[in-house]
Amino acid sequence: MARRLARGARLVLASHNKGKLREIAELLRPHAVEIVSAGELGLPEPEETEPDFAGNARLKALAAARASGLPALADDSGFCAAALDGAPGVLSARWAGPEKDFAAAMDRVHQAIGSDEDKRAWFVCVLCLAWPDGHTESFLGRVDGQIAWPPRGTLGFGYDPMFVPAGGSLTYGETDPDEKHATSHRARAFAQLLASCFD
Repeated sequence: MARRLARGARLVLASHNKGKLREIAELLRPHAVEIVSAGELGLPEPEETEPDFAGNARLKALAAARASGLPALADDSGFCAAALDGAPGVLSARWAGPEKDFAAAMDRVHQAIGSDEDKRAWFVCVLCLAWPDGHTESFLGRVDGQIAWPPRGTLGFGYDPMFVPAGGSLTYGETDPDEKHATSHRARAFAQLLASCFD
C-alpha cells in the first residue's frame, strides 16, 4: 500500500528548473497541497550521480525531504534518441551546459545523429515522492515519437521543439501546454503518482 499525502500538506518540489516547476505545480493544483520549491527554501541541487532516471529522482527527492523535514517530490526526466543508444538520457540537462542552452543541446543531438535514418526518440519521466524518514514511492512515464529537425515552436522547454509524439504532427514546442500536460511522459507518471499517493 502506497503512503499517501493528505490534502493541505506542504510539499517541496525538488527542482530548480522553472519550466518543470511550472508544469508540476499546474498538475498538482487540484490536490490542495501547499507547494514550496527547493530554490525558495535555499536547498542546494544535489549532484546527479545515479546511472538511471529512477536513481536520480530518488536521490533528489530524499535530499530535499531530509534537508527540509517535509515530503518532497523530485522528477528526473530526459530526452532519448534511438540512434544514440538512448543518449542524452540522464545527461539531458548536462548536454545543455551550465547556461542551460537547449538550442545548443538540440543541435548537439542533431550533429551526433548525423546521417543515421533512425529518428525514433522518447521522453522518460520518473517521479519520486520521498519523506524525511527515507520512505519513497516512484512512478515512471514514457512517450515515444520521432525527432523533428529543425526544431519548431516556442511553447515548451528543453528538447520539446525537436520531438513529435507518435500519432501527432506538432512538436511539443508547438503543442498547447494544456494538451501536452494531458498526454506527456510527466503526465503519465503523474497519473500513477496521484492515484497512489494523493487524496
